[in-house]
Amino acid sequence: MKNITTLLLFLCALTGWSQITTTPNPPEADQAVTIYFDKAGTGLASYTGTIYAHMGVTVDGNVWQNVVGSWGNNTTQPSFTLVSGTTYSLDITPDLYTYFGVPTTSTISQISMVLRSADGSQQTSPDYFIEVGGFQMTALSPDEDSNTIVPSGGTLPISAATSLAANWTLTRNGTSVATATNTTTFSSNQTITGDSSFELTATSVATSEVITKQFSAITTPNVTSQAIPTGIVQGINYDDTDPTKVTLALYAPNKNYVHVIGSFNNWQISNSYLMHRDTSDSDLFWIEITGLTAGDVYSFQYRTDDGVKVADPYSDLILSPNDDPYIDNITYPNMPVYPSGQEFAVSVIQTNQADYNWQTTDFDRPDKEDLIIYELLIRDFNTEKTWTSLSNQIDYFKNLNINAIEIMPVMEFEGNISWGYNTAFHLALDKAYGPADTMKEFIDLCHENGIAVILDVALNHVYGRSPLVRMWMNDPDGDGYGSPTAANPYLNVNAMHAYSVGYDLNHQSTATQYYVERTIEHWINEFHIDGFRWDLTKGFTNNCTSGDENCTNAYQADRVAILKQYADYQWALDPDFYVIFEHLGTDAEQVEWTDYRINEDKGIMVWGKYTDPYNQNTMGYTSDSNFNGMDFENHGYAEPRLVGFAESHDEERMMFKNTAYGNASGTYNVQNTATGLERMKTLGAVLFTIPGPKMFWQFGELGYDYSINYCENGTINNDCRTNPKPIPSEIGYTTDANRTSVYDTWAEIIDLRLTEEVFDTETFTITSNQGNLLPKIHVWNDDLAATDLKDVVVLANFNVTSSNVAPTFPYTGTWYNLLDGSTINVTSTGTDYILNLAPGEYRIYGNQQPGLATNNPEVENIKLYPNPAQNYFSLSAATNKVQLFNTNGQLLGNYEGDFEAHSKFDISHLNTGFYIIKVIGTNGSYNSFKLFKN
Repeated sequence: MKNITTLLLFLCALTGWSQITTTPNPPEADQAVTIYFDKAGTGLASYTGTIYAHMGVTVDGNVWQNVVGSWGNNTTQPSFTLVSGTTYSLDITPDLYTYFGVPTTSTISQISMVLRSADGSQQTSPDYFIEVGGFQMTALSPDEDSNTIVPSGGTLPISAATSLAANWTLTRNGTSVATATNTTTFSSNQTITGDSSFELTATSVATSEVITKQFSAITTPNVTSQAIPTGIVQGINYDDTDPTKVTLALYAPNKNYVHVIGSFNNWQISNSYLMHRDTSDSDLFWIEITGLTAGDVYSFQYRTDDGVKVADPYSDLILSPNDDPYIDNITYPNMPVYPSGQEFAVSVIQTNQADYNWQTTDFDRPDKEDLIIYELLIRDFNTEKTWTSLSNQIDYFKNLNINAIEIMPVMEFEGNISWGYNTAFHLALDKAYGPADTMKEFIDLCHENGIAVILDVALNHVYGRSPLVRMWMNDPDGDGYGSPTAANPYLNVNAMHAYSVGYDLNHQSTATQYYVERTIEHWINEFHIDGFRWDLTKGFTNNCTSGDENCTNAYQADRVAILKQYADYQWALDPDFYVIFEHLGTDAEQVEWTDYRINEDKGIMVWGKYTDPYNQNTMGYTSDSNFNGMDFENHGYAEPRLVGFAESHDEERMMFKNTAYGNASGTYNVQNTATGLERMKTLGAVLFTIPGPKMFWQFGELGYDYSINYCENGTINNDCRTNPKPIPSEIGYTTDANRTSVYDTWAEIIDLRLTEEVFDTETFTITSNQGNLLPKIHVWNDDLAATDLKDVVVLANFNVTSSNVAPTFPYTGTWYNLLDGSTINVTSTGTDYILNLAPGEYRIYGNQQPGLATNNPEVENIKLYPNPAQNYFSLSAATNKVQLFNTNGQLLGNYEGDFEAHSKFDISHLNTGFYIIKVIGTNGSYNSFKLFKN
């Protein structure tokens, strides 16, 4: 039995983890080796796909050298082969020197390794280190870098073994206390009466190689009860008057004591850094850390009485041993370095930080009803994948005329390549996209340009690296990760809904409610965020089970109540804050939110998914093509609070389905890319013209047609859903006239929607249920005069053949095509008046030409003609100043002088398109017209 125990200790010391074994054992640098991995109990335990290895070696004492391939690149990184059950293997041939490209004159002492899933969303942690070479310490008790707690006057037994005979020295607080010579084993019993730091050194008699291990011991802590200072909240508290100190506070029910370890105490557990217990809340621990240097970066963790080490859950900056090595200095300049020798995430302290200087402090948010939201994933938007790169592309958003950007989760998530829903720290910005100030600069720039910024936040759950999980968890394999126990004050042991991801937050817990509200407060106050899109709100109930979809989808009173509470908290901090739920549930429940505090012009917005019916239209199929649900009144909502969309990040790309499954008739084929793109223009016409908030998924405006399940190797597989996707600028989209034409058309339609007062209405009809792919939208605004643009009729033909359409205009007379300026003479309001539309064609008609309303009677009676115009336009009255703008607001011409009525203003030099003509009165008042130049 003793021999078996020694062998197991040898294997653990060799690899650092029981999941890794090797043949031969130990491996030698000049030989081949087979590495075996047992995934049971690791971060890959539930994963069934190919396992990839991120591998390097320790060369001449420098860890993680000569890395093979690059993280996330499945074509260059080694992969393990399934042996049987949960065991996988990887052969390294012909030897380590050749495989890793290391000169034979150097010394390889370790193989370093992280194993991951194909998409990188699941991985092992912490890093594996496989010792290489003959002289090794094959057993050590206590463990290296451990800190053992011993009753005062008690004994700490120390033992170790080496593979070759060695000379041994044990020091305690720098003084030698025991030695041994020319032996493979060492033992010593040490009496502990105070904090003790030990170092055990073994020197090979044969080779003179030296191995040093460190560990420590302290006496059993005696926690003092002391009232937490006034104004201190959970987390890291800075003192505005004293930059040499911070106060830390941790909520830790069922913990007997908590130490703070960090760079300020050399990561040693010491009772000098034992946290006090608050007198009014025995579950709250706190400590004041002093003697800091103002502006210096420090890192720390909490260590609870059961040996769990965690970062602060309220940290705004996290350092990760798993992720930080793969973030370059261009993405995050001067990123703080993860502390050597530590494990798990650590928190950062830095006093005396300069506040960001906001340039736009008077941003006037668009009304909820007017939101045109662009859903965006930074990782896949451009090559650089940073906040700064987004700022550099601000014109892309401006020229598209959107007025809001919804950013998929950017809170600290596991890994660097992710959609962001695997959040671990909700108050920390993930470093994969750059520093916090660059995010603030982007938000500031958006506000300067009239664009609101909405954050997608996943507060239904947390992932395994979160302190909210790790402080109260089952950890059967001892790797520091596990599932929540019944003692966890934040999490349900099992998910209480049918759509679980990560670990389920219990929103009936006051601890969870406090955490959520602190998260809300942080992003509103620190980042000037304009709104939250709440992910997976169906999970905010505690009434169901993980297998009961009927329960999860039914009305749940606890879910309604807590989400209203969170909405109230957001509005208490910012009365105009956007609150959007991704619920996709029953109207009976959603109306509770859309109509909540509606008399105060609030009301919670809800996602309205109409991907399938819209896509049936674009593909040219009549079945299930009814999108009448885009009308908020069809759901019983009191006001337009439905964020309707045809595409989101969760849905298959519409253009992919157009080209893969589109209908055809003769030479007209939706599967032809150019044809499918033309139909995407028509989609924009029947999407953006519907009053109420709207959303679209990034690059829909370019007809993006790579599948949601596209893999980096070019295949399509469900396992690749969250994998990185090709960047449009790298695959020719931005120079493809057919694709940029979709962008331009959508921009024009969005501009029409946002600048014309006719759309500021709740009176409209959608007719898409007649089963003939000829949807019609009628929008009218009875607050406008008959001489205004007060009626708009949108027509579309999604058939694959030409079709006759009965527009049933509300009245006869001249109607204007609002996009090309052409006119028709409507002779009947009945179904006998027919227009013929080509397949995929759309038209947007108005009773008047588009234009902007006057702001002063002095110039309101001036008329502009002809419109459309070719070489000039004229005004019906005398004026002194006229300005010419493009639709992006750029001044193109400035006419000043004594212009008589009917003077001609030359526009022969302009390209075909829409322009804004502003006639300015003597007192600065103006009247504006939208002019179409042929």
